[in-house]
Amino acid sequence: MTWPLKFGAFITPFHAVDQNPTLALRRDLELAVRADELGYDEVWFGEHHSGGMETIPSPELMIAAAGELTKHIRLGTGVSSLPYHHPLMLADRMTQLDHMTRGRVMFGVGPGALPSDSHMMGLDPVENRRKAEESIEAIIALLTSDEPVSRETDWFTLKDARLNLSPYQYPCFEIAAAAQLSPSGPTLAGTHGLSLMSLGATSAGGFDQLSAHWNTVIETATQAGRKEPDRSTWRLIGPMHVAETEKQAREDVKFGILKWINYFRNVAALPVGVDEDDTDIIVDAMNESGFAVIGTPAMATAQIQRLWDQSGGFGTYLFFGHEWADRAATMNSYELFARDVIPQFQFTTQRARNSYDWVANNRELFVKQQRDAWKKAGGALGLDR
Repeated sequence: MTWPLKFGAFITPFHAVDQNPTLALRRDLELAVRADELGYDEVWFGEHHSGGMETIPSPELMIAAAGELTKHIRLGTGVSSLPYHHPLMLADRMTQLDHMTRGRVMFGVGPGALPSDSHMMGLDPVENRRKAEESIEAIIALLTSDEPVSRETDWFTLKDARLNLSPYQYPCFEIAAAAQLSPSGPTLAGTHGLSLMSLGATSAGGFDQLSAHWNTVIETATQAGRKEPDRSTWRLIGPMHVAETEKQAREDVKFGILKWINYFRNVAALPVGVDEDDTDIIVDAMNESGFAVIGTPAMATAQIQRLWDQSGGFGTYLFFGHEWADRAATMNSYELFARDVIPQFQFTTQRARNSYDWVANNRELFVKQQRDAWKKAGGALGLDR
C-alpha cells in the first residue's frame, strides 16, 4: 500500500419494515456520531422513496442533523438521484449544507437506483442516465461559474440562473459518481472530473469489473482533456460485520440478515447470490464468495487487502450499512474495526511498534543504566551504606 486508506459508512439505509421507523432514523444519526468519535472519515446517506426499508428520502436533512451532532467526520449524499430534482435546487441545497457544516459536505450523484421510485414520479428509468448527465453538467456550471447559467432540456430549464452563495470549500465540494456494473458511472466521473464510488465492489460482477471501471475513468478523462484521475479519490463499498470471534459474528447477524436478503429478493430485484433461508448457509456463501465479511477483524483485514490487490489501489473503504445485527453488536463491529483493522491501513502503529521493539531488544542495556542511576542517586543520599 502506497498511501493511507480512509474509512467510513454508506447508510442507504436498510430498516426492517416491522421496526419503529422513528427509532431507526435516530440509529442512523447515532451511528454517524459514533463513527465520528471512533475516527472514521466519512458517512454517506442515501435517497430512496419506495420499498419500505430504505427510509431516507432526503439525505440533505440527515446531513443537516448529523452536521450539528458531529465534529470532524465528512458527510455526503449517497447518492442524490439527479433526475428527481431540478439542478438549481440541488446545487442550492448542497451549497447551503457546505456552509452549515463548515466544509464537511460531499455530493454523491447517480441516476436513481429503484425503478419503483421513477414509476411513482412518472419517469422512464431508461432515460435517467441521460438526465443524470445533463443535470451534473448544469450543476457543475452553477457551482463554479460566476456568470449566469442558461440551459434548456426536455425536463428542466435554467434561465439566467446563478447561486446566491459560492461553496464554502474552494472551488467546490467533492462530487462523486456512483457505479454498479455498467460503465455509466465511471464515464460520468471521468468526463466531468468527479470521484468514483463503486457500490458493488464486492459483488461477483462488481469485483471483476473494478479494473475495467477505473480504466474507463482514465480513458474518458483523457478524452475530455483532463489530467489522469487520482486513485486515492476512489471509494469501494462492501458489507461487513465483525465480532471478537467468527462464531459470535455469525450469531449476531441472525438478528436481521434474512430480512435484508428477502428485501433484495422481493423488492430491490438485485441478485444477492443466496437462495437459502438458513442463516449459516447464507453466511457461508457470503464469506466464501467474498461478497461480505461476517467474522473477525483478521478476516476484514484480508478483505481490504483483497480489494486493494484486485483494484490496483483505491482511497476509501465504506461499510455498506445493513443492520444485520442489533444496535449493540453493530456499534461493537464498528469499534473493533476501528481498533484492530484501520491502523493497519493508515500506518499509525508502525512507530509505536518500532519503539517497542527497540526498547525490548536493548532491555539489558537500559536496565543496567537504570540500576546505575539508582545506585548513584542512593550513594549521593547516603543510602548505600
